[in-house]
Amino acid sequence: MSSYFPDSEMKTESPVSGVSRRDFLKFCTIMTATMGLPAGMVEKVMAAVENPKRPPVIWLHFQECTGCTESLLRATHPTVEHLVLDIISLDYSETLCAAAGHQVEEALHASVEANKGNFILVVEGSIPTADNGIYCKIGGKTAMEILKDIGPKAAACVAIGSCASWGGVQSAYPNPTGATGVSELLKEVPVINLPGCPASPYNILSTILYYLTLKKLPALDGEGRPVFAYGRLIHENCERRPHFDNGRFAEEFGDEGHRQGYCLYKLGCKGPETHANCPSILFGDVGSNAWPVGTGHPCFGCAEKGVGFHKPIHEQAAVYTVAPPATYPDFDEPKGKGIGVGAALVVGAAAGAAVAGGLKFSKVLKESDNSEEKKN
Repeated sequence: MSSYFPDSEMKTESPVSGVSRRDFLKFCTIMTATMGLPAGMVEKVMAAVENPKRPPVIWLHFQECTGCTESLLRATHPTVEHLVLDIISLDYSETLCAAAGHQVEEALHASVEANKGNFILVVEGSIPTADNGIYCKIGGKTAMEILKDIGPKAAACVAIGSCASWGGVQSAYPNPTGATGVSELLKEVPVINLPGCPASPYNILSTILYYLTLKKLPALDGEGRPVFAYGRLIHENCERRPHFDNGRFAEEFGDEGHRQGYCLYKLGCKGPETHANCPSILFGDVGSNAWPVGTGHPCFGCAEKGVGFHKPIHEQAAVYTVAPPATYPDFDEPKGKGIGVGAALVVGAAAGAAVAGGLKFSKVLKESDNSEEKKN
């Protein structure tokens, strides 16, 4: 994916340093669409970005791998220097701060006190709670103590990544550190969950711009995630969905179906039960296949609570959307290996099984297999 901030075509400067007006407009238009706002809101988004008073951001790191920050560093629209220098004021980040030790800790608390009630707190990483939180300490304080001190002073908190959202890999059984997400501990201010491993940098940018533009938080789902980014299942917009609807599945890595780009459901793809916008915005800025399914690997379900890091990687997902949209190919087209949704429903009906619209696809497949055994 090409950058929206190229070095060429700088004839007309935008208020953002080093960016052409045309590319600035393009960026704001894309961000407006990403947030699910009407086209008429583009001007307001532009005004929010152009505002010389940049919102202060405090970025805390707890129990994590720094993958979300690394993902942000590799973003190209905007690049991290434009984000940090022109759009927000990143007052503290353990990874990106030039200072260290007592000096940077003093800068952290000075910014918190000066911007009390107005800064955006970003938390990366889970918070260990076992044994009074001794498994993560910074400057002599536990992560629990730091969050308890700084969290209530923020205007809002963004839990970036699956670790901060609900514990991530650290919370997998048996969870020896008692790792948990931010929202379980911080109750004084709104907490927005942006899960993913790592989280998409464009989802956090869109969330911040939404807040700057409308002076309120975006609509959230039941898990505290922005609906504009997590309102649809990956399965709904997946490029391999037509193969799923026609019963064409890869049976194992490297087989003919896998080489032909067939659906990865039988290899453990968690797309049918994971809410995220990965198929729409892709990931990594490296081309049209820039997300796991595009490269031939099943979705791990990292953005879904109780799925990523909790379900075995080859366990088949629960499927909640069986019927395909009318725009997809018919079930009558030639099929590869495996039983398609339509075939499963027909066989299940012939066997006398009551298949309701809300049944999970895995159950339908199981019923169809049992029916075939009885016939044989």
